[in-house]
Amino acid sequence: QVQLVESGGGLVQAGGSLRLSCAASGRTFNRFEFAWFRQAPGKEREFVASISWSGGARFYVDSVKGRFTISRDNAANTVYLQMNNLKPEDTAVYYCAAVKGGSRLYYDDYAASTIYERWGQGTQVTVST
Repeated sequence: QVQLVESGGGLVQAGGSLRLSCAASGRTFNRFEFAWFRQAPGKEREFVASISWSGGARFYVDSVKGRFTISRDNAANTVYLQMNNLKPEDTAVYYCAAVKGGSRLYYDDYAASTIYERWGQGTQVTVST
């Protein structure tokens, strides 16, 4: 089974960049699909981005389109979230999640947190004004 460990969070000024990493254990990494979620204080967990097992399908919540990029390196068993032009409203704990690859085609197929089988412990991202 896959275990996930996030890293790369921190404090950054508005307009800055961070790259989050999600390192996965296990030998079946390339069979899994991944997503990043975030949860701000007092708010529900929110879908941010997802990537299919092949890397060919990627989805983003509207608020991060054009600023965030999700990618995967199957050789390194790692998923990344490159975050540029960060805004204070991006402040949250960011979680990596994994689910076995399936016949998912659309945004809604990936955005539901309930489908994910494995979660990391989260990494804090704080964006100051």
